[in-house]
Amino acid sequence: MIAPQDAFSSSYARARVQFLEGAAAAGMAITSHNHPLPGRDGETLAMDVALDGAPDAGRLLIVSSACHGAEGYCGSGVQVFATHDAEWREHARAAGVAVLYIHALNPHGFSWVRRVTHENVDLNRNFQDFGQPLPVNAAYAQLHDLLLPAQWPPGADNEAAIQAYIATNGLPRYQAAVSQGQHAFADGLFFGGMAPTWSNQTLRTVLRQHGGQARHLAWIDLHTGLGPSGLGERIFACRDDAAALKRARDWWGGNGQTPVTSIYDGTSTSALLTGLMWCAAYEECPQAQYTGIAMEYGTVPITEVIDALRGDHWQHLHPEAPSELRAAIKQRMLAAFYVDTDEWKAQIVAQARQAMFQAVDGLGASS
Repeated sequence: MIAPQDAFSSSYARARVQFLEGAAAAGMAITSHNHPLPGRDGETLAMDVALDGAPDAGRLLIVSSACHGAEGYCGSGVQVFATHDAEWREHARAAGVAVLYIHALNPHGFSWVRRVTHENVDLNRNFQDFGQPLPVNAAYAQLHDLLLPAQWPPGADNEAAIQAYIATNGLPRYQAAVSQGQHAFADGLFFGGMAPTWSNQTLRTVLRQHGGQARHLAWIDLHTGLGPSGLGERIFACRDDAAALKRARDWWGGNGQTPVTSIYDGTSTSALLTGLMWCAAYEECPQAQYTGIAMEYGTVPITEVIDALRGDHWQHLHPEAPSELRAAIKQRMLAAFYVDTDEWKAQIVAQARQAMFQAVDGLGASS
């Protein structure tokens, strides 16, 4: 086993090497799905998949990272640590559970320290039925011009207008208006896209290839950016289904642990969302009983997270910006989704490890 802090990396390229080396040393079956574009430093980008266990296992646990690219700095650390964790791997094997690690669902965002894909799409708002009318976010339309002003940092008038919106409507309403997703502004925040992205299509291929034999499927998707720093909120990641919610709370919320929250009943720090990635589990693995959570680790206050995202989008729209400003924006973006301290990293690994053991126990008891 390695120390938790040694499982984390300061770049996508290094994180990928660490993950592939760990998976290979553990004897996992590795498949790489190369991205069509190079990374920030010219490196190859890929959605890398490593299977620990039998390819025809009836019980499968998925552990995935970097749905939102910049959050991959956290999620990759959890996955790398797991490849070196002999006790964890033996626990899964003894329960007859295969574990599928999907490293860098959005490798472009991971490499470039962006939330979005190369299509400027929030992957976790992109799993819509594009043959039907798409959701309308009227509240975001009111805020779009304020969120992406002509200059950065924003002027005093812009700051005052944002604060006035929050004072009038409340911080939860502001968070929901910005983050619930929108399909009207292709250059805007939390854009859900007008068609499936590369990551959407590639993930579906992975699910069909590796989940088609599973009778019981669990999924832990690793995220950062909401809640108190270092706390891993366990957010229910299934359809609004009472039986699935009971399973999730039985598996992950018992014994005095942090309760499993839900976007459906308002208990989660997340707003009510649509187009969520885990919807693909129902569509690509319909034979499986599916139970999932998002592990959402806190970093900095939500207003700082949103402002970091605003700056990143502004920079993307203004390639002429001075290099010093661009560097400052990127550093702020990274800090919003990754706390580079040994204490934070240890908290992340410990909570994820516990959730993974609990998922295996839940899957092992399923009939």
